[in-house]
Amino acid sequence: MSQKEIITMTKQELERLTIVNNLIKGIINGTEASKQLRLSVRQVKRIKARVIKLGSKGVIHKSRGRQGNRKFSQDFKDKVGRLLKTKYYYFTPLMATEHLLVEYNVKLSKETIRKWMTEQGLWKVKQRKQREVYRSQRKRKDHYGEMQQFDGSYHKWIHGLDEEQCLLASIDDATGKITHAHFEKNEGVIAVFKFWKKYIEINGKPLSIYLDKFSTYKVNHKNAEDNKDLITQFERATQELDITLIRANSPQAKGRIERLWKTLQTRLIIEMRHQKIKNVKEANLFLKKVFIPWFNSIHAVVPKSKADLHRDNRLDLAEVFSIKKERYVGNDFVVRYKNKYYQLKEEQPVTVLKKSKVIVETSIEGGIRVRQKGKYLNFFVLPSKPKKEIEARCIALTRKKSSWKPPQDHPWRRWRNKVEK
Repeated sequence: MSQKEIITMTKQELERLTIVNNLIKGIINGTEASKQLRLSVRQVKRIKARVIKLGSKGVIHKSRGRQGNRKFSQDFKDKVGRLLKTKYYYFTPLMATEHLLVEYNVKLSKETIRKWMTEQGLWKVKQRKQREVYRSQRKRKDHYGEMQQFDGSYHKWIHGLDEEQCLLASIDDATGKITHAHFEKNEGVIAVFKFWKKYIEINGKPLSIYLDKFSTYKVNHKNAEDNKDLITQFERATQELDITLIRANSPQAKGRIERLWKTLQTRLIIEMRHQKIKNVKEANLFLKKVFIPWFNSIHAVVPKSKADLHRDNRLDLAEVFSIKKERYVGNDFVVRYKNKYYQLKEEQPVTVLKKSKVIVETSIEGGIRVRQKGKYLNFFVLPSKPKKEIEARCIALTRKKSSWKPPQDHPWRRWRNKVEK
């Protein structure tokens, strides 16, 4: 008794065998069989001939069980595997694919690298996210410079450093270009002022800036010592520069900058680690010279309109981007600010009265200036707190007294000479 052979078939092959058997039995003709199989009449004839000759095996593809012509050799796979384990173990599959091509001239698809990294435990397959609430996409702006999306992200950007750094970045809404980015200690007033001062010096003034309502974790972040003043000071500066400030009510509203953070927190961190960057100075240089040009060459798009809406600046940026606080002049013409005492000099460019208001400006470099009526006042810093505020004899500080004397024929002179006689 002969042993029966067991043939394994897919569902598709079983359906194909049924149709071909119907063709052989004459139940259907070749045209109908080709329609059902979605093959040409010539191909159906070939399959029919194979089934008549080989039986049920005739519908099975001839390449089943054979090694593919494109299969990588085990030696090659081991070589790439060693590189992935030793050099690219912290890379994403896409980045590992790019660096293998650039550094070793090894051309592989990212899916092949993803599969090999998963097999070696270097990459964990992410679960598909559940579908979120539907949100309609906002159209891009038409012009470059029409709107800049701005935000800051606290993160351990530099491998090997324990403390977090804050990366400030702006992205153009129309083109998707990173227009400026810089690492700072925090997202406070001084850091933001430095950022936008440099931005305007390079690009000019944008029409508007789109930012979020600064969330609680940013205001209370241990690095952000002066964040409570940020909105007030930044609003004032943008008003002086005639830049519209737009606030987003949710992170999703400013999707481009949020997607940028997702990209940077993977790719930028890995690239800087690969380049052995150890401090903020090196990170800022790499960001400016290498990463931003590369990012813009890959991700930037052509805007709908070619016009650049950045405007020239005619204001003193050092004055605009200063922290400005209102103070009162004391009876002894001393201005108190942050537990320091500034004594106004007797000679001033404008008349300064007791109890009058002055503006104390702190520059981003830390310098102090006192201003009233658009003029900067002369002062010096007192070494210590005055023991007691003494009522000054003069009513006001003003310009230097005139040395003019009335002539001999002046009415006052003539009256005095007459009295003396």
